[in-house]
Amino acid sequence: MTAKLALEDGTVYTGRAFGARGEKFGEVVFNTSMTGYQEVLTDPSYKGQIVTMTYPLIGNYGVNSEDCESRRPQVEGFIVREMSRLASNFRSEGGLDAYLQQNNVVGLEGIDTRALVRRLRVRGTMTGVLSSQELDDTKLVEKARSSPSIVGRDLVREVVPEKSFTWTEGFTSAFSSQPLPARPARFHVVAVDYGMKWNILRWLVQVGCRVTVVPGTASAEQIMSHRPNGIFLSNGPGDPAAIGYAVGAVSELVRKQPPPIFGICLGHQILGQALGGKTFKLKFGHRGANQPVLNQRTQKVEITTQNHGFAVKMDDLPRDLEPTHINLNDGTLEGMRHRRLPIFSVQYHPEASAGPHDSSYLFEEFAKMMG
Repeated sequence: MTAKLALEDGTVYTGRAFGARGEKFGEVVFNTSMTGYQEVLTDPSYKGQIVTMTYPLIGNYGVNSEDCESRRPQVEGFIVREMSRLASNFRSEGGLDAYLQQNNVVGLEGIDTRALVRRLRVRGTMTGVLSSQELDDTKLVEKARSSPSIVGRDLVREVVPEKSFTWTEGFTSAFSSQPLPARPARFHVVAVDYGMKWNILRWLVQVGCRVTVVPGTASAEQIMSHRPNGIFLSNGPGDPAAIGYAVGAVSELVRKQPPPIFGICLGHQILGQALGGKTFKLKFGHRGANQPVLNQRTQKVEITTQNHGFAVKMDDLPRDLEPTHINLNDGTLEGMRHRRLPIFSVQYHPEASAGPHDSSYLFEEFAKMMG
């Protein structure tokens, strides 16, 4: 069956449909990872986005229940050069096509993904419509142009849990790489969930934390009512400038001289705003498992997993915040630390699911702060 992708600039790509049939709109982005497509599909940070994989063959090792980062796929649509009909791996529990059908994710294959990615790199990310129903180019372009932009949208409310819960699961898979030894639970961490990946929670358990997860809409009072030894601010989707309630809650926490705070991705951006900084939209974002970052404290380069379309402005960083990590591709801020308070954050994903484990030491640093 034919399917099409139309961009707001008038470009239309025609290919073959796979996964679910239907029509979805979203911000069209690309991810440069060779593997980890199931983790990408289930990452809540991709809510509101149509994801293109740059690696040409996707789906060849199938899907399984252990590699999910949330309860279901979160992407609006999925684009690949070629979707493998053969899932050949001893861990595979099914194929990618059936998985997307079951979870109502529209897929497109058979287009020149190199041309699409080049257009996004040159012109920046754009809104688009992915459809296997409407195939008229003019109508699809009109829909793409009238689709809401991700800028100014609060997507956090669409992925946060309805209520608080306790997380106890560590690394249970025999195939999980565990570069840090498992520790007995010594600290109680409240993890504020703005759209959190499950592997983050597994890492917190690994370094000795008992974890209470609260919705990203929680107030400072609700967070502190759990009497935590530390507070974790998670990743999540959308524009960080559109979630004033989260920024306000973290600002109040900081004023109360909080226990140690650690933020990742959207949590990093929320911290930056709460402490007086500003955020801005990147031209095409950082999404992949091979982004080089310089740790300015050790002068070592870390290869990192990233997924973000916004960043904290380094030029406007308040004096109380010290830059700690810099992206070597474009010089943007990838990490910061408060000069007086036990607060630090990174823009990238040290839990590395999927990706390298160069930055897993950050979870241990958080545990040491609480100790």
